[in-house]
Amino acid sequence: MLEMLDQNILWWHWVILGIILLVIELNIGTFFILGLAFASTIVGLLALWLDIPFSLQILIWLIISVVFIAIWYKKFRIKQITDSGQSNYRLDTLGTITKDITANARGEVTFDIPVLGNTKWPATAKEDIAKDTRVMIVQVNGQLIEVKPIN
Repeated sequence: MLEMLDQNILWWHWVILGIILLVIELNIGTFFILGLAFASTIVGLLALWLDIPFSLQILIWLIISVVFIAIWYKKFRIKQITDSGQSNYRLDTLGTITKDITANARGEVTFDIPVLGNTKWPATAKEDIAKDTRVMIVQVNGQLIEVKPIN
């Protein structure tokens, strides 16, 4: 079987496969198949210049495909905004205390940028924090934000 494929699969078959995969990619738009298309074109060019058996061509195609796809996902992956799984805020968001916070009790903080759609939030802290003190978010517990003073 491999002998038949070695004799019948030529370099331009790989290039045609690459073009077909590229056309499929243009219609789908996921960029996943783009790596497969580039890999098959590269294998076709290698088969043109070098006399390599079909089984090695398949192996080269698989390796190059995985490398292209890994590079694609590494470079263009959508990065999360936060570390805690919440949306549109970061743990280093700064704010100012508007109502005093006593240890483990509620106060209020106004953030410089909206946190989850609002700038004013009820807040707690593990220590006493006076009004007008600059703070940053430690964590979000439902509708209550834990803060700590900036040193």
